[in-house]
Amino acid sequence: MQKSPCSKKAKKGPPARVLSRRLVYRGPVFWITSERVIEPSGVRAARDIVRHTGSVVILATTDGPREPHVLLECQYRHAADSYLLELPAGRIDKGEKALPAAKRELLEETGYTAQKWKQILNFYASPGFVAEAMTLFWARGLKPGVAQPEADEVIEQRLVPLSEAVRMVRNGSIRDAKTISGVLWLALHQNGSKYRK
Repeated sequence: MQKSPCSKKAKKGPPARVLSRRLVYRGPVFWITSERVIEPSGVRAARDIVRHTGSVVILATTDGPREPHVLLECQYRHAADSYLLELPAGRIDKGEKALPAAKRELLEETGYTAQKWKQILNFYASPGFVAEAMTLFWARGLKPGVAQPEADEVIEQRLVPLSEAVRMVRNGSIRDAKTISGVLWLALHQNGSKYRK
């Protein structure tokens, strides 16, 4: 268990105790368990949890003349019932490490490879009931190639100046949480404040 960034009160007490766990559903991408637990605070609760092997997200950028350009994908997401602009991303296969998974996903979805890789964030998009950890990598030194999407992936891609990507986050054109996280991280880590306007 990772060290808690919360208050001292939240850090005290025993770890969570799982009293029972029942597999409710198993599919090719995730599985669902129904659990009875005693949480560290002493609360007894029933929790349904979507389990997942974890995902990688790739903040792929090129060096533009005045600012970085971010590689975005547009694809239909049935759960959202709309087309979404997103950073490239995908599942970590069983037994696979995060960085090789990120390199594989970038190549498959976009055809790009990258010379420089840096892990920048690790987060949960919806920790109330989804146990999917997402690891965000910054990929630079991009080299184009031929995409190798899976049969059910229809992906358009485009390079967007960082300032435009930030505007798209602010005006609601980008609604995907992992993409919002990556774009805002990059804007905050650039010199000056021109991308935050």
